[in-house]
Amino acid sequence: MRTRPSRAVSILVTSVIVTGLLIPAVAAQPSGEEAALGPEAAAPAVVEFSDIPAEPPVQPSPPAARDLFGADCATSIQGSQVTAHCHNAYPETDLVSLHVECDRWWDLDGDGAAVAVGPAARAELTGRCWKEVRAAWVSHRRA
Repeated sequence: MRTRPSRAVSILVTSVIVTGLLIPAVAAQPSGEEAALGPEAAAPAVVEFSDIPAEPPVQPSPPAARDLFGADCATSIQGSQVTAHCHNAYPETDLVSLHVECDRWWDLDGDGAAVAVGPAARAELTGRCWKEVRAAWVSHRRA
């Protein structure tokens, strides 16, 4: 197969231009002693032992029982259908919403209405896309 003359000329011109750009960069490279005079060659790092804390920082305490909140939700995706089963094991009501992100650009994503899940109660949330589902999650809010 023969190469067209215009393509060969353009490749030759491109290589000449790239070479012209590389030659000044190579000429500007420091050599020998000049290369060792950078800021990283100034002095070795020194660590003072008095600056290191004797004990690790204090960890935050676990949340108190009254701060526990939020229904436990299991989300399943089957084809274009999304189902979330939520169970609230805590004494406060949880407002849960199902959010569905569809895979196709033309398929509308869905944000479901908030459903109140009371203490020891269960709820089933459903959503769908026309085609494939990219992601689905449940958001929680205090009532």
